[in-house]
Amino acid sequence: MGVERTTRHVTRRGGRTHRRLLAIAFTATTAVALAACSGGQGSTDAGGKDEGQAPVPVAKQVQLKQEPGDGSKLINPTQPIKLSVQNGSLADVALNSSSGAKVKGEPDAQNRTWTTTEPLGYGKTYTWSGNMVSSDGRQSPVKGSFSTIDPTSTVSGHINTGDDQTYGIAMPIKIDFGQNLIPQSKRADVEKALKVETSNNTEGSWAWLDGSSVHWRPKGYWEPGTTVKVSAKLYGLDMGNGKFGSDDVSSAFKIGSSQIVKGDTDTHRMQVFKDGKMIEDYPASYGLDSVLWRNTRSGTHVVMSKHSTYLMNNPRGGYEDLPVHWAVRISNNGEFIHALPESTWAQGSTNVSHGCVNLSNTRAKQYYDFAQIGDPVEITGSNAKLGSADGDFYDWAIPWDQWQKKSAVGSGG
Repeated sequence: MGVERTTRHVTRRGGRTHRRLLAIAFTATTAVALAACSGGQGSTDAGGKDEGQAPVPVAKQVQLKQEPGDGSKLINPTQPIKLSVQNGSLADVALNSSSGAKVKGEPDAQNRTWTTTEPLGYGKTYTWSGNMVSSDGRQSPVKGSFSTIDPTSTVSGHINTGDDQTYGIAMPIKIDFGQNLIPQSKRADVEKALKVETSNNTEGSWAWLDGSSVHWRPKGYWEPGTTVKVSAKLYGLDMGNGKFGSDDVSSAFKIGSSQIVKGDTDTHRMQVFKDGKMIEDYPASYGLDSVLWRNTRSGTHVVMSKHSTYLMNNPRGGYEDLPVHWAVRISNNGEFIHALPESTWAQGSTNVSHGCVNLSNTRAKQYYDFAQIGDPVEITGSNAKLGSADGDFYDWAIPWDQWQKKSAVGSGG
């Protein structure tokens, strides 16, 4: 800049001086250029310092990313939680809850990400610790925290089937949420969290028969030998009104042989079929025909439980804690197939019971030993029809097209 300013100043005073200063400027520029060229050849100064030594690379700044971000609130405990860095690596990473528990997690092969391998808890604050390491080995601490949603209460789901059990061909699957009513607006979300897998791609659908339970059944009876797995991913699921699922539940079971009871209140017979062949034809007495509430309901019942002795209570019928033997429950409205020696005289000829199917002691024991939970019991002949007032399980009394409409997400749900 000094040369330029001098040149412009002298130019106004005459051409000779102008030429002399230009020559001085040219010589100086040439010297700088030569020095630059010499430095490129690796020459040293008088002190022996290498003017051409490559500069030490400066480490890029490590960038940290937290998912969710620092200070986040109302995080669902099932969502992925991850810590990651660019331009560096992670060391000694830990995620600790406000209760003092350390969350399980794993780094990737390059130690650039760390991801949780288990769900978090409700209503807790989680804090990160550890270090970020730059490419030149410098460390800086990892800091940050977030908190999870805190439900007003949690909802448990209970599956009616047990692991490694065998059931009859009419067995429905039921997930019961107890006293918790699932709002209409949340039923589709709940249903999408449920899954039924079968060994033979059995066609079936979920149906909401009330607000606190959802059922799944096949279009027709199960094929014998089918293996079934049902799972409900409920933990972390918003089930409405501030309530969230308490845990995931599952069940794996098998369908046994085809065993069907066909009962006719008009003929007073109860026939038992196995694999399509009739193996027994019992005389029976059904509910008293002349009193509707005492009729045995027409429709497809399901064997629900078995009791060697059961105490019957029917205040309207005038008895309490009446013991009966070899009782097989077929609905929740008080209908059983059981022994009643006192009505042997009527069995095969007239109906006198309060709704149950009466057999002799010997025949009742024989059927009791044969029956399996989930077997269908098809009753025909009476004017009373099995329906929603009779409780579980009236699933097969609902035609398939109507059953599908009870799904919150459409057919096949």
